[in-house]
Amino acid sequence: EGEVVLDLGSGGGIDVILSARRVGPAGLAYGLDMTDEMLDLARRNAADAGVTNVEFLKGYIEEVPLPDGSVDVIISNCVINLSADKPRVFDEMMRVLRPGGRLGISDIVAGDDLTPAHRAERGSWVGCIAGALSFEEYEADLRRAGFADVRLTPTHEVADGIFSAIVRAAKPFIEGS
Repeated sequence: EGEVVLDLGSGGGIDVILSARRVGPAGLAYGLDMTDEMLDLARRNAADAGVTNVEFLKGYIEEVPLPDGSVDVIISNCVINLSADKPRVFDEMMRVLRPGGRLGISDIVAGDDLTPAHRAERGSWVGCIAGALSFEEYEADLRRAGFADVRLTPTHEVADGIFSAIVRAAKPFIEGS
């Protein structure tokens, strides 16, 4: 209740609507998407759902148009793997989160034994796979950005060596701890 949630790559806004209901009228849920079509759809969906504590922003996940320390929770559903600059995305998440803020992401993650060349090869038939980080790379990049309590949990294998995974982490209350 009362928290501020940001959905990176919010698409049609369904997760934003669910988050808005969860945080209640004292909270706020932002959706960030780069396409006008998805933002229009999200706004229509929010209006149809009767939620008013939402705001949809146009922009890129590598440059979040929100002030430093303005968000309690970041969510994202299978979008981070599509970014060409994941370290920048992780830095932006760290920037906009408040101390103690947390993230919960569903993403495509490659097995640690799958080389970038193998990912690219598989990516020729499933585009989002080519951009998938390995479990080790994902954790290392989040820790480099300053996140703590990093946990990656595979949920199921979507292709040989490629997994759907839940990623959780938190911004320390005191930076560097």
